[in-house]
Amino acid sequence: MSYIPKVHDYVKWNNHEGWVYFKCEESISIEIGVKDKPRCQYTKEEKHKKIHILLVCHSCLWHELEYVRNRRGDN
Repeated sequence: MSYIPKVHDYVKWNNHEGWVYFKCEESISIEIGVKDKPRCQYTKEEKHKKIHILLVCHSCLWHELEYVRNRRGDN
């Protein structure tokens, strides 16, 4: 049985690794980085203060993913 990714799984794929951030039937996004938004007149009162760097992996490529662990400790 092949691996089916879930949100909060930590995976490796094509020399990248990160957390599964979003999942739908066709693809997942893998969060490979987070950085602070620059402070300016548009972001000083914004509640979302981070920029998430995401990589898209389509379902036809999920067999290439390597499961590492889950954020909740599930295996």
